[in-house]
Amino acid sequence: MRVRKPGRVREGVWFLGRKESGVYLLEGKKSSMIISGGMSYIVPDLLHQMETFGIDEKKIRKMLILHAHFDHVGIIPFFKRRHPQIEVCGSERAWEILRMEKAIVTINEFSRNVAKRMEREEVYSEYDLEWRDDVSGRSVREGDRIDLGGIEASIFEIPGHSSCCLAAYVPELRALFPTDGGGIPFDETIVTSGNSNFTKYQESLERLKPLEVEYYCADHYGYVTGEEARKFIPVTIEMAKKRRSEMEEAYRSTHDIDAAAKRLISSFYDENPDYFLSPEIFLDVYRQMVRHIATIIERKA
Repeated sequence: MRVRKPGRVREGVWFLGRKESGVYLLEGKKSSMIISGGMSYIVPDLLHQMETFGIDEKKIRKMLILHAHFDHVGIIPFFKRRHPQIEVCGSERAWEILRMEKAIVTINEFSRNVAKRMEREEVYSEYDLEWRDDVSGRSVREGDRIDLGGIEASIFEIPGHSSCCLAAYVPELRALFPTDGGGIPFDETIVTSGNSNFTKYQESLERLKPLEVEYYCADHYGYVTGEEARKFIPVTIEMAKKRRSEMEEAYRSTHDIDAAAKRLISSFYDENPDYFLSPEIFLDVYRQMVRHIATIIERKA
């Protein structure tokens, strides 16, 4: 079952934000952790939800960046400035990216672009949301465990969607937080997005497959429970195979990365006109994916 309404997922886990951009609050006996960073414009939603649900902001001692794309780090600067004691965790590669001036410019530009698309641009005049050079934290890697008191989040490195991608898994709750390294439960379908390296993306999905999952906690379009959650990664693996075949066919028929990407993106928005990313941004994603597929095809030729 797919749930897109913010609220309690189960004891110790909250889904917060908006359906197209959510974050999770994991509560331990000693402290709480926000998992993923969402988009910048959801900050007022989070503040309202925390007050409504009776969530104690002061108990939040950690924030976990699952990857450094603009739509997954948006709330980090605001909450780190609001609560300087919060420790921000992310992969070593994520911190490398977040120290790059070019990356920061892109994050801020794309964040405003999507806020405008969602008619939430006014939040920038009310809150200090932009990334600058004042946010730092510590690196976490494969095998690390983040202890919140009576509950631990295990870290998996799952490159492919991005080079810096992590997943968090809480075995006590059978809850998986795969960010976009897993499938995105948009509408009634699953969007697969192996942006940086589609082959590694597929390999990472295979690594997640053995995990026992009762709660599949996606960053976009809410969370999935029950039988669908248990099958979500295996179904995503099959969807990724289908998407790869479509990209291979589009490139072989055009032998032009840009033309193939435009064909694929046109088809995607014909089927999914309400997807949160603008076609201009998602076209760049498809160019990256097709470029990877084209390199493999040409190497084998």
